[in-house]
Amino acid sequence: MPLARWHCPDLARTAVAHGIVASISGTTIWRWLTSDAIRPWRHRSWIFPRDPDFASKAGRVLDLYHRRHAGRAIGPHDYVISADEKTSIQARNRTHPTLPAAPGAGMRV
Repeated sequence: MPLARWHCPDLARTAVAHGIVASISGTTIWRWLTSDAIRPWRHRSWIFPRDPDFASKAGRVLDLYHRRHAGRAIGPHDYVISADEKTSIQARNRTHPTLPAAPGAGMRV
């Protein structure tokens, strides 16, 4: 999972669980990460969900990626076929390259 998806308290709990430190607070983690000059974990993307039902809709698709349907495992001889509902929208190549992180700004995609 990208570091940008973690919350500081989660990082603190993970550091303690892995024996990296005996104890640490999420606030300390936040202070360290905020003061660091290089922040490769910061990135921004223009794609973000606005649909209030996004989680339930995405959950069905993500379950299929994990070979599960309706709470049950999909058999080894079962197949998942994906079809695009918006035939007029095609995947396109990027026109601009990803910009690396810079001082005071995260990576831009």
